[in-house]
Amino acid sequence: MDKILTILGARPQFIKAATVSRALKSRNDLEEVIVHTGQHFDANMSEVFFDQLDIPPPNFNLGISGIGHGAMTGRMLEQIEALILAERPKWVLVYGDTNSTLAGALAAAKLDVPVAHVEAGLRSHNPQMPEEVNRILTDRISSLLLCPSDVATQNLSHEGFPFQATQRPRSRTNVRIDSGAAEEQRIEQVGDVMLDAVLHYRNRAEISSDLVGFNVQRRDYLLCTLHRQENTDDRQRLSAILSALRQIAMEIPIVLPLHPRTRSKLNQIGASDELKGLHILPPVPYLEMLALQMHSSMILTDSGGMQKEAYFHGVPCITLRDETEWVETVDSGWNQLVGADEAGIVRAWRETTVPNDQLKNLYGDGKASEKLASLL
Repeated sequence: MDKILTILGARPQFIKAATVSRALKSRNDLEEVIVHTGQHFDANMSEVFFDQLDIPPPNFNLGISGIGHGAMTGRMLEQIEALILAERPKWVLVYGDTNSTLAGALAAAKLDVPVAHVEAGLRSHNPQMPEEVNRILTDRISSLLLCPSDVATQNLSHEGFPFQATQRPRSRTNVRIDSGAAEEQRIEQVGDVMLDAVLHYRNRAEISSDLVGFNVQRRDYLLCTLHRQENTDDRQRLSAILSALRQIAMEIPIVLPLHPRTRSKLNQIGASDELKGLHILPPVPYLEMLALQMHSSMILTDSGGMQKEAYFHGVPCITLRDETEWVETVDSGWNQLVGADEAGIVRAWRETTVPNDQLKNLYGDGKASEKLASLL
């Protein structure tokens, strides 16, 4: 039986991995070993989180968090390398663009273990984003590039992918794992595993989540999330976004599950008053967040995943960033890139209409996880 070593570091990655783990488990030729690096501490990632979504608990938790990018990636690299040597997997599976993603890919590549990268080919074309660096480097050293969309596949093609793998010297046989690493890269457009998750959990969210507890009515509120470093660490951008939200909240309730990073930054600068007028919630579990998304009249976010989830639910989205990896949502008219311009955010809210066109299958058919498992 072939062993898959899965590297995860953040709650969104666990949600995506839940559908893949289910597909892997359904086969009798694959065994998955899950490693949680601990990169993002999330109070909602308790035992209830794993039980709620039927997610297998991690086999290993490295507990690496709260340090700089270099130190974090370095410590992860060291410990993941030791796990690869101990577990001897056929593949190392990584998701997205976190430091955990890059560390897992690097550790595997240096031991000649092939890497499968979920969400390969995404590009913001902003090299100042740590995530952009992580995803580009991970793609370059991956053997199996699993793309969620046409645009992601085209991005790789424009960059010259697939590359012929360079033959490595065989002198380090004392550490090399003979796992049958692929001689060249392979690009496969499988669709988006997040769509798999939404389709699988949507009914469960509808049944188990009650909006009454949030003091809002269906289609009579906006949902906002705000956590990205470019917004939280820039005092001017953060203030402009919150000012726009307060203006809009005078006419329609805005629900804002507040990310710990955002709350911490506001407390540091003594600006917690800028949240007045907004319906502030602590971070909410996945099913409750799914319910809030489904029944909102609009989503405002700087999250990549939320842009797609808004599209999956047929809810218009305003993205509080200057660029996005999910350009399909913008091209289809369901998403607007507004950045942190106060007047622009308010104007986008007032002028947004629901596109007349039906939602298209931009991200596959909801069976990305099954295709991925078959490829592995």
